[in-house]
Amino acid sequence: MKKVIGSLVLAVIGIFLLGTYRANTMYPDLQYYPQQHTQRVVVDQDKVVSNFSKAIQIATISRDYPAPVIAEPFLAFHQHLQASFPIVHTVASKEIINDYSLVYKFQGTDTSLKPALFMGHMDVVPVDLDTADKWTHEAFAGVVDDGQIWGRGALDDKATVMALMEAMELSLASGKAPKRTVYFAFGHDEEIGGSQGAKKVAEYFQQLGVNFEFVLDEGGAILKGYIKTVSQPVGIIGIAEKGFINIRLIVERPGGHSSMPPENTGPGILAQAIVKLENNKFPATLRYTNTTFNAIGSYTDFKTRFAMANQWLLAPVVKQQLLANQSTAGGLRTTTAVTMMKGSSKSNILPTKASVVVNLRILPGETWQTVLADVERIVADQRVSYEVFMNNNPSAVSSIESNGYKWIAQTIREFEPETLVAPYLVMGGTDSKYFYPLTDSVYRFLMIKLTPDLRKTVHGIDERIKIEDYVQGIQYFHELLRKVSFDNEAPK
Repeated sequence: MKKVIGSLVLAVIGIFLLGTYRANTMYPDLQYYPQQHTQRVVVDQDKVVSNFSKAIQIATISRDYPAPVIAEPFLAFHQHLQASFPIVHTVASKEIINDYSLVYKFQGTDTSLKPALFMGHMDVVPVDLDTADKWTHEAFAGVVDDGQIWGRGALDDKATVMALMEAMELSLASGKAPKRTVYFAFGHDEEIGGSQGAKKVAEYFQQLGVNFEFVLDEGGAILKGYIKTVSQPVGIIGIAEKGFINIRLIVERPGGHSSMPPENTGPGILAQAIVKLENNKFPATLRYTNTTFNAIGSYTDFKTRFAMANQWLLAPVVKQQLLANQSTAGGLRTTTAVTMMKGSSKSNILPTKASVVVNLRILPGETWQTVLADVERIVADQRVSYEVFMNNNPSAVSSIESNGYKWIAQTIREFEPETLVAPYLVMGGTDSKYFYPLTDSVYRFLMIKLTPDLRKTVHGIDERIKIEDYVQGIQYFHELLRKVSFDNEAPK
């Protein structure tokens, strides 16, 4: 018995020593360390804030299909860009795609270099009428107050569009010509899927036979508290994004009066289907969590490193911890969310047709077709029919070894040396998903700092951006354009 106990103790000690060794060796410091201070371009703060405020005042709202595009705001936004950036509109060639989306081309002097594409979107989500009076400042007034610019689109995504244009205007004002050709592409319907905007832009580039060095879109930012055991802010660069599918589950039954119900009503059958779906989650994987953690693991505490370095033993514990947190669970699996339900029009009427909508966000490696098949398998009820509306497969995963990723990451570290940089999986969708046929290097990042409270304002109440962050975003894009195009400086 003593020998057995002794053997167990030795085994535990051996496992601990092995785990400790792995925790201390598996995560080297992979961060780039700038060797010199970056010279930031001088920005006329009053001018750029005024331009941005006016952009917010133009209510370029996207409404769900089949509602038609309201042309006037988008045409007014085009005019605002032309009036605000005269040098850009003198130097660049401009194409209007599908009436409202914009493409600018800045021809480079070295045609042997692949062009780079910088993206953003002009459209914004509506303001909920029930919450309009809860805004500190009217949502489309573009008020400048308390060191911030307030209004719908301040973060999502007019900050990208306006900062890019300001940065290019400053770059061209120097009189220097770009070496690498640069394109800007601004969609008009990203908030409803981008099928009439960015998708058409991507098709336009395909017809031209353009292949990009890399694409940069919105989707990442600098986050504080992104990982609780990391004290530093983390600049997260999106290297892939989840897909999605909306499935309407439908049950049709004989109607009638509620005083004579059948054994199972349509809503009752759907309730059973919902319970099945919520009790049978999609399998979890740490693949994308590991990709992020590999970049910043050396900055975490020993306890976290020990668990992550020894997933051969502790993977179930790690998954359990991450799945228990709503903000991290989505990175581990295809998620299931019941969002809309419909029955009869009156409390005493049995519905002849009942329905429920399930929105699933799909992990790379799966497709909307495989997810639909899994939903049907889980529900396993012939009384339920399925209707798919709106779907998109997850993107491919872009490399963190490309020049594009290195330029983006290097410039973040030069501007914010205390900020760590890490790749991550974008939970939502962006216009960049349409551009994988044109390059295998697609990234998502905007140089802004997002606190948890500020993140809640995106699509919510009191959306706003700090003036200092917006100005730094302009300077960041200016420096990135210098490295990528005007000087064609190899990434370090």
